[in-house]
Amino acid sequence: MIVFCNAKVNIGLRILGKRSDGFHELQSYFIPVAIKDALEIIDADHDGLQILMSGIELPENGGANICSKAYDLLNEQFKLPGLDLHLLKTIPVGAGLGGGSSNAAAMLLLLNDKFDLKIENEELRILAAELGSDVPFFIDNVPSMVSGRGERLDPFNVDLSNYWMQIIDPGIHCSTAGIFARHSIDPDTEDLRTALVRPVADWRNHVFNDLEKAAFELYPEIEEVKEILYDCGALYASMSGSGSSVFGIFEKKPNAQDPEPLIES
Repeated sequence: MIVFCNAKVNIGLRILGKRSDGFHELQSYFIPVAIKDALEIIDADHDGLQILMSGIELPENGGANICSKAYDLLNEQFKLPGLDLHLLKTIPVGAGLGGGSSNAAAMLLLLNDKFDLKIENEELRILAAELGSDVPFFIDNVPSMVSGRGERLDPFNVDLSNYWMQIIDPGIHCSTAGIFARHSIDPDTEDLRTALVRPVADWRNHVFNDLEKAAFELYPEIEEVKEILYDCGALYASMSGSGSSVFGIFEKKPNAQDPEPLIES
């Protein structure tokens, strides 16, 4: 069985404070985008999960490890047979696009389907939250307002069907912990739901990623990418998540040679 698991971008990211569990209380709008990894599982005559990686080279244990954790999580309850997993990576790593989280959610969904475990999506989201803050989003994989530490999801639609998105990966592996350690909270930032109902052309002055300032201090190249997108005519540009990827939303196709829009419906 094979599945393709897409990336996401954050349109706006508000950091509201530190929680008692050590995580941050946040508010963000996640949308799926059409950059995809592929996962294939094959029956095997050994115990456990063995993983073959291809595509983008990952840090040691990166990406594949979270797929193993997803397998182990279900194996504890259902005693799964041995499997081989082939993970083809094309989603950049450490880029704020949720590639590892998408892989983990895809693994849960794939195992649920292959072995007919009959786990409802609500329960899958609870399991997904044990694997990472962004993983629950990829279970239903629909545009959503995200809150809590990422586990609270509220479907929320902003019509971007007539716009184009360009994503640039500057090739920097951002340290999420390092960026969170440097960020500051702006209590006066407009509520994200209110900001997103404004025209896209107004987002530049109302929809903010609270982690950008810290990320730009650590990695000035990311800020340069954002300015390039605005220079190229983007209505709105922002770093996704804790970076390092930056996306621009355009009113029309930026270049005749560009691929189809990355925004998924």
